[in-house]
Amino acid sequence: MVPIGALVCGMCALLTFTIALREALVLRRLRQRGTRTRGLVVANVRTHGSDGPSWVPVIAFTDQRGYLIEFSPRIRGSWTRLATGRHVEVAYLPDDPQRARVLMWRHTTGLVMSLLLAGCVSGGFAVWITSAG
Repeated sequence: MVPIGALVCGMCALLTFTIALREALVLRRLRQRGTRTRGLVVANVRTHGSDGPSWVPVIAFTDQRGYLIEFSPRIRGSWTRLATGRHVEVAYLPDDPQRARVLMWRHTTGLVMSLLLAGCVSGGFAVWITSAG
């Protein structure tokens, strides 16, 4: 019988790997068919999470139809800060500009890599719990 802790860790690993794969596919689609433009960091909004308060940038750009789009990057943390007034390269799909991504390593590849690392750690704990039991 598999310990409950191993099942929980294994499910967390599976979920994390699934999210990483989904994000990697979105990034691939943006690189292949996405429209690139320049965005402007218009604000940094304070949010409260499990780690305490943090600042999240709000980026604005104009899509192909002339609409002003504002979004916040999916990845958060002190190492992903963007100063207000900074111009950044943005990619978006013309049919879904709200799913835009900032084209910087730490905002694209960094997110996928951190998710993969978290999945490996969780999966490692599942194996360790199973072998220790």
